[in-house]
This record gives sequence, structure tokens and C-alpha cells, in this order.
Amino acid sequence: MPEHFDYVIVGAGAAGCILANRLTENGRYSVLLLEAGGEPRHVWIPIPAGFSKLMTNRAFNWGFETEPEDNVNGRRIAVPRGKGLGGSTLINGMIYVRGIPEDYDHWAGLGAQGWSAAEVAPYFRKIEHWGGGDAADPDDGQPAGPFAGRGKSGPMRVCEVTERFPIAQAFLDAARQHGQRLNPDYNAGRQEGFAYYQTLQHGGRRWSVVDGYLRPARRRSNLTVRTGAHAQGLEFEGRRCVGLSYRLADGSLHRVRSRIEVILSAGTIQTPQLLELSGVGDPDVLRAAGVEVRHALPGVGGNYIDHYCTRMNWRVRNTLTLNELSRGRHLLRAVAQYGLTRRGILSLGTGLAGGFIKSRPELPLADVQLFFVHASYANAADRRLDREPGMTIGVSQMRPRSTGDIHIRDADPLVPPRIRPNFLAEQVDRDSLVDGMRVVREIVEQPALSHYVDHELSPGGDVRDAAQWLEFARRNGQTIYHPIGTCRMGTDQRAVVDPALRVHGLEGLRVADASVMPAMVSGNTQAAVMMVAEKAADLILRGARACSR
Repeated sequence: MPEHFDYVIVGAGAAGCILANRLTENGRYSVLLLEAGGEPRHVWIPIPAGFSKLMTNRAFNWGFETEPEDNVNGRRIAVPRGKGLGGSTLINGMIYVRGIPEDYDHWAGLGAQGWSAAEVAPYFRKIEHWGGGDAADPDDGQPAGPFAGRGKSGPMRVCEVTERFPIAQAFLDAARQHGQRLNPDYNAGRQEGFAYYQTLQHGGRRWSVVDGYLRPARRRSNLTVRTGAHAQGLEFEGRRCVGLSYRLADGSLHRVRSRIEVILSAGTIQTPQLLELSGVGDPDVLRAAGVEVRHALPGVGGNYIDHYCTRMNWRVRNTLTLNELSRGRHLLRAVAQYGLTRRGILSLGTGLAGGFIKSRPELPLADVQLFFVHASYANAADRRLDREPGMTIGVSQMRPRSTGDIHIRDADPLVPPRIRPNFLAEQVDRDSLVDGMRVVREIVEQPALSHYVDHELSPGGDVRDAAQWLEFARRNGQTIYHPIGTCRMGTDQRAVVDPALRVHGLEGLRVADASVMPAMVSGNTQAAVMMVAEKAADLILRGARACSR
């Protein structure tokens, strides 16, 4: 016989853990949180530098790949997605970026009423436990717009990168010499400029949603957390979703019923996969996969958007970089330092410093994000560091226009879906990336970095014209693991959920994760996912109160 809960949440990543906390907070509702992965028990999880080890660990990463596509020279590109309680917050680079107010006003303009910048800003502040001050805008001395001000008592610890290295400071100085501005807080309203990155850390340790939200919630008797539970399909009575089936690691099949709602928080890849496995989606896709059509919803799995990133590398001199510091006696010293002080290279994530720049001066907003680290990969796909000293600057267009899709191949829940991102399909995406790389080269050629830079490794000084830059991007680019949009919210015929995140045409079913975002935000996406979950919890509880009257 099935178990019964008021709410059933599928997926315990950033969104699922937040929902589990907020929906059990008042003690009125019973909640089941289902997660296909396991408990977050691994020596590398709390160590920020451990992301490089976990990114290729199948116990904590689903290991998805894109289909080969001509736009990237026929390559398959890794799409890491976190597995286990905490989801991708266990394995990501921890960088915290809200985006810009224009992102969310754009969402509202696309039909996501209630999601404008002014309406989502309080949820960002609700998330944050910001360790810095409220920075005044450097241009006029006042914070600007709805994103001014930071949260000081939220569950998620946010701090600026604590480690300082001369070559990183030289990078910031070179940006200033190039005419860029330094920005004391890129999350306080005006993003353009250069800074040390803000990360989700506390005391030199990774601070995941398990730390901030799930661990406190697990003390409550009205929350049940079940790991190793892989959702197989949703169950319906007419138009109403009443529960689902899931399979445990021992192969046993179980059913659960929801008294109020099922909430899908399995992420941009697996939320549309579960909908399609359940017969909700484009009828042509479902029939081709051998799935009976229960509810035609053609937008499921479409609007797939991700950040595509090229990584420019330089051989450097007159300093030690992570290439050498992560080996031999240097590594032993770093391990001892981290064990004693929670400082040093093991406290670093994917980005040390960075910038938000305009690829062309006439643009109204920054369109390219940069990631600086004093390390270089021999191969960015498998994350093997060079043996000689190097530095890398990642270059990513922030608001890509190219969209792809993700769809099931057949009716087996264990078969990974087909992911076709369609990177670089739009001319504006190609132009922004090429022009952004040119700006980066100009920054590196400034006097501040001349003491350190020996020569450019990739793409190499002989790459000069647009065709050569673009070929480098096609041949070497990877994602930075920010897929969104495959169950986008809106009110048009291809929207999957409405602005209250209810699946169009069905009852008792919502989606709350990165898949509902109608357009990409300007920067790393985890802060936006957390905001979506916080706002979703309010919408869900508000709906429950209305029904109880």
C-alpha cells in the first residue's frame, strides 16, 4: 500500500532541500523528500578544492553528456549534475552571483508575472548570510536599484574569497589599467566590473544547502528523507497528480501518494525526463519513445539554455601556481595548512577573481563573465592540471540566445535522456564570445601582468581574426554547468508551468528548480535556483492556506 504525505518533493538538490525546510517549518504539513543519490558522506565534500575530485565521481555526479553537434565540431560535452542530498551544491565551484535586475524584469516581460527584480530581491536577501558590508556604488556613492542591500541572517553563508595571491591582484590591476572598474560588491545592484568572487563557504569549508537548509529541517518529525529512491513515474487520477512510484537501490518498487501536491525539483535534465516518462510532454516525442500520451504539453524539454565557456591559458613565470602547489611537498604543506587553519589552496573553488565586462563598448550591459585562476588544465574536460606554471581565464557569454532541447530516448528511467544544447547557433552568441576573448587578451597584455606572463598557450598568439577565434571556441569550449529552462514558466502555449509554478493543464503538480527559468541569468545560476525555491515555498504555502479557508 502506498504511503501518504501532504507534499512529495522529487530531488534533493538546491531547490529540493530549501523546499523541504520551508514546507515543514510551521509543523502543519508532512513532507517526503526523495533523492536518487545517497547521503553526502565523502572526505572531499566539505573541502572546497574537492570539487575537482567529485566532478568525475559517479557516486555524486550523474555524468550526463551532450549529443555530438556540428556547432562544437562533433564533440560530446560533459554536463555534470549533482547526485545525492545537496545535489550540485556538493560538487560545484560555490560561486555566488545573483544576476542583474534586468534579468528578472526580462522574465516578467516573457510572461513570468510576479518574478520581476523588485519581487525576487527579498528572496535573495532571505537566502544570504553575507559576511561583508553593504557596499556603496563606486560611481555615485549610493547603492542602486532593487538589488541594493544584502541579507545578513539567511541560511546560506556567503563570503568573498579569502586567499590572496600576487598574480590575482595583478590580474585585477591589469583590468583597471585596461579601463575596467573595480567593483566592491557585484551582487549589490551594479554588476559590471572586476572583483574577487563571492562563494558559499564558511570557515574555509563548502557551505551547501544541506548545511544551510536540510540539516536543521531533518530534526523535524514532519520531514521524511529517503535516499537511493529513483523516481519512475508520476501517477494521476484524471488531470490530478496524486503521487508517484520510485525504485530503491535493492530493486524494490514503492508508491507514495500526496494529499496536496507533488513538487518536481529534479533539475533541468531530470525534471523534464520524469514528466516525459509519465506521459506529459510533446506527443511526437512521447510516441517515439514508446510512452503513452497522458497530457500533451509540447514545451516540455525545450528551451534548453546553458553557459558555454572557452578557457584561455598562459604560461607564467616568477610565481608558483596551483599546477605546482597541488603536487609533492607543496601539496603536503597545503594539506597541513588547511587542517590547521582552513586556509590555503584547498579552500579555493573554481574561481579566484573575475569580471563582468562588455565585449563591445557600445553595449548597454556587461555581456561576458570572466573567471581567473592561477592554474591551467592540460585538458579542461578531464580536469588534469599542467605540470608547468600557468594561469587560465575562462570566458563565457552571460545571456546566450541559442536554445536546444532534452528528451527521453525510451521509456526506461535508467536510460539518460538525449541532450542537444545547440551551442553557438545564434550569431550574437558567437560575436560576444569572440569579442570577449579579444578583450581578455588586451587585459593580459597590460603592464601589471608583464612580470608574470611568459606567453599565451591557447588559443595562441597566431589566432587573430574572427574565424580563428570562433574555431578555437568550437574546438575547445565546455559548459560551465548552468543548464536551465526546460520547463519554463509563462503563459503562452509552449510554457510548461504558470507563474505560480503549477504545470499547465494539470492539478497537484508543480516544478521548482532551474528548469522553470524562462531565460538565462547574468552569471552563475545557483543563487537564482535558491531564490526560485524560496519564492516557490511561499507560493505553495499561500496556495495551501487559500484552500484551507
